[in-house]
Amino acid sequence: MNQVLRKGFKDIVVTEVPDPALIAHHVLVRPCYSLISSGTETASIHPDVLKTVRENPSHLQTILNVARVEGPVKTFNEVRAKFDAYAVLGYSGAGYVSAKHQTVTDLEIGDRVVYGGEGTGHGETISTGRNLVAPIPEDVSFEHACFTTLGCIAMNAVRTAQIGVGDTVAVVGLGLVGQLIAQLARLQGAVVAGFDLRADRADLAKNLGADYAFTDPASVKEGVLGITGGRGADCVIIAAASKSDAPCRAAVSMCRDRGRIVVVGAVEMSFPWDEMYIKEIQVLMSRAYGPGSYDAEYERKGRDYPVSYVRWTENRNMQEFLRLLEARKVDVAPLISHVYPLAEAPAAYGEIMNGSGGSLAMVLRYPQADFPVPAAQALKQTVFTPNVAAPAAAPGTIRAAVVGVGGIFRWAHMPALEKIPDVSLRAVYSSSGARGKTCAERYKAVYCTTDYEEVLRDRDTNLVIVVSRNQYHASQTAEALRAGKHVFVEKPMALTVDECRDVYNAVQESGKQLTVGFNRRFAPYYVAQRKRLMRRSGPAVINIRVNSPGISYPYWMADPAIGGAILGEACHFVDLFYWLLGSEPTRVYAHSLPTGSTEPVGQNNLCATFQFADGSIGTLNYSTVGSKTSQGERVECFAQGFGVTTENFKSLAIHEDSSKVETKLLPRKGYDSQMKSFIEAVREGRKPAVTVVDGVRATVGCLRMLDSARTGEPRDIDLAGVIA
Repeated sequence: MNQVLRKGFKDIVVTEVPDPALIAHHVLVRPCYSLISSGTETASIHPDVLKTVRENPSHLQTILNVARVEGPVKTFNEVRAKFDAYAVLGYSGAGYVSAKHQTVTDLEIGDRVVYGGEGTGHGETISTGRNLVAPIPEDVSFEHACFTTLGCIAMNAVRTAQIGVGDTVAVVGLGLVGQLIAQLARLQGAVVAGFDLRADRADLAKNLGADYAFTDPASVKEGVLGITGGRGADCVIIAAASKSDAPCRAAVSMCRDRGRIVVVGAVEMSFPWDEMYIKEIQVLMSRAYGPGSYDAEYERKGRDYPVSYVRWTENRNMQEFLRLLEARKVDVAPLISHVYPLAEAPAAYGEIMNGSGGSLAMVLRYPQADFPVPAAQALKQTVFTPNVAAPAAAPGTIRAAVVGVGGIFRWAHMPALEKIPDVSLRAVYSSSGARGKTCAERYKAVYCTTDYEEVLRDRDTNLVIVVSRNQYHASQTAEALRAGKHVFVEKPMALTVDECRDVYNAVQESGKQLTVGFNRRFAPYYVAQRKRLMRRSGPAVINIRVNSPGISYPYWMADPAIGGAILGEACHFVDLFYWLLGSEPTRVYAHSLPTGSTEPVGQNNLCATFQFADGSIGTLNYSTVGSKTSQGERVECFAQGFGVTTENFKSLAIHEDSSKVETKLLPRKGYDSQMKSFIEAVREGRKPAVTVVDGVRATVGCLRMLDSARTGEPRDIDLAGVIA
């Protein structure tokens, strides 16, 4: 399909990307029209990158912080890649339902609907959650219905303002959202006064029903005081986009004593303290389209809020805005300044960025709009990369497909692959067409796809690198093995005992190689630590302390339902225990922080004691509640006559009759050696250094640890019983 994307920081292109796959609680929509949200979308377009950095030096500080951890070369490569990366723009449109998942039961193929949602974009096929779709009344055109998502942003601001009949409401900023807010506030019975520096927008607001409109910043305060008998506005809604604090200062000046300010626009929120204090003004934030916004349970999993408790959700706001359009209570036709065909979208954005043409609402028209009913069209979920030829399938060559293109692949695994001769990236699988295309072009893959079956069918792919989200690892790994592919899967290999058995059986049935991304086995200081431990004369004591404050709500990895921090990250240290000692863990006793709260997630904060077959003992203290300055990992090993400590991949201390301490400026995490070792094992047909049994052990150890913390009882770790 063709989709509008931002390439790099400033260029707008219409390019081919794979059609999205259909997932649970979602529908696919073939748009007829979509609306460019000029404020939100252009905020991510930066024609002058240096100017943007000068205005916000925190960007540079972020880069420097990353460079201290990852090194200057990797950081430079990632920053440079940003100049060619694709990003989706847009989130408001209307069209026909072209496909629906079986979990969606109240819509039919061919239904006329509006859609919204972050990341939906301007494209010929849109995937969106059921709760972000609403049927269009028969008398409402697609061209007008595509305003619905922006209308809901305005509607949520008006609801947040709690406007009553007779209230005086000042709207600061009469762009697209401000115009809609002015109309909706009037419907609430308010006296509406608009303020914008542009006379044409002020005039438009008055023509659409605003009672007053002002354009002079120097006199707007007096104007509002004049129409309210010196009292001031009951509520001021800031719908402007500005890097200045002028809109906020203006709002305070025109607001009455104990009045309200609602912020919906992207402005510099700096209010004069003394005037805020004297007037005792309330400041409220209006978030997106209403309750449900940014809640994955609502937007992605289709779980609605009971109407008795939450009257106006995102979806019910969408329905109400459509009702107002049908009743002709809201008029969007005068807001449309330009209509561009999809193919000419770059010109539309150019018009907006230019700012001299008086543009307001830019609408994109799609080929589907020329047909009275949905045009039948098969999904095209695979797109080949121009000017990239498939490498010859010579003996010993590795032709890899990557599943998921997150940071661990870009920062660690792909750089490692690029250093190995006769290895190429053939295919990229991603649920996002834009991210998949970015990765395919950057690493010269033959194609990108949103259809995992395409990777499995591809006979020229002999290695699959699974770096998707944790809940998909086991199924994608087992499917790839049974399709005759070798597999490198990031930890955790699996989240349940049944998944462990399935992957284990897939390895046995296929005869293919599998390894798990336990990179610490290849990190130089851990290798040295193990080497000394292997010479011990008896049992050892190991203390592992890990602090990961980044794994916090709402980051998906913090969710215990899909493994949380323990299965997702602490599995590293269950494996590390075994590898350092060369002895099986047999029993674990754990305690966690109290569970049931959103943050901190109790299950992600554990103290666990392990027993091992050789009599050794180990403690794991894993937490997510510390600070960024306390983050990292420390592993202390003690045995008869010596101690060995590593910290954050950057230091090694060996204490015997004398002490030896070694440090490095940058961490050495073992990713290169890990990938090289696995590729060599595949080529030589031998067992890899990390096997499926190691993946099973780590998952089972974490499951038993979590079970012990939940029940307050110690738990045995019976590896043989799982894979017998």
